[in-house]
Amino acid sequence: MTADDVSAGRKLFSGPVNFLRSAPSLEFLPDPDAPEIAFAGRSNVGKSSLLNALVNRNGLARTSNTPGRTQELNFFDVGDPPVFRLVDMPGYGFAKAPPDVVRRWRYLINDFLRGRQALKRAMLLVDTRHGLKDVDRDVMKMLDEAAVGYHVVLTKADKVKASELAEVQDKVATEARKHPAAHPLMITTSSEKGMGIEELRAAVLTAINPLPLAGEDDSA
Repeated sequence: MTADDVSAGRKLFSGPVNFLRSAPSLEFLPDPDAPEIAFAGRSNVGKSSLLNALVNRNGLARTSNTPGRTQELNFFDVGDPPVFRLVDMPGYGFAKAPPDVVRRWRYLINDFLRGRQALKRAMLLVDTRHGLKDVDRDVMKMLDEAAVGYHVVLTKADKVKASELAEVQDKVATEARKHPAAHPLMITTSSEKGMGIEELRAAVLTAINPLPLAGEDDSA
């Protein structure tokens, strides 16, 4: 990642970021008139905190200690007019969810991933303290089958020792290389410490290119 990447990523997220809508089912999806970057992960993986750190705002995405709070696709416009959209996907894998909730989640996410032409990249968040779980592997397979490219993003990296972090990074990267839709760049983050945020912004920028940033002249 170059200094230009960092600067462009900061610029990308320095403008307006606004909540657009929640979609409990596909008929509530917004028109696919801007590229989309989706964030997925197990419940309590730190997704809301990471999204807030990404856009440098405290209250964009709601944080909660209650597993499975987010049960809709939440869309946020970045830029005015929107340069792209962030999609906060429902957390998965929470043990206390009723079977019908889990079933609705799977149908919603599967249909969204398979049929959303505006979706440019997914960010699959994995808790560094736990590594990949079977439910993560199920979602990786779902993304592979939908041919949706994705980055594996390790979260809460500040919560483990350096030796443990290196071991998790190696194990997860080795497994991710076996998945055809997994991007070779894995990003390690900490929302509390700001670790990896610049890299994540740059990855988002790369995914939505060659669209110009807001305010830039694309007529040249």
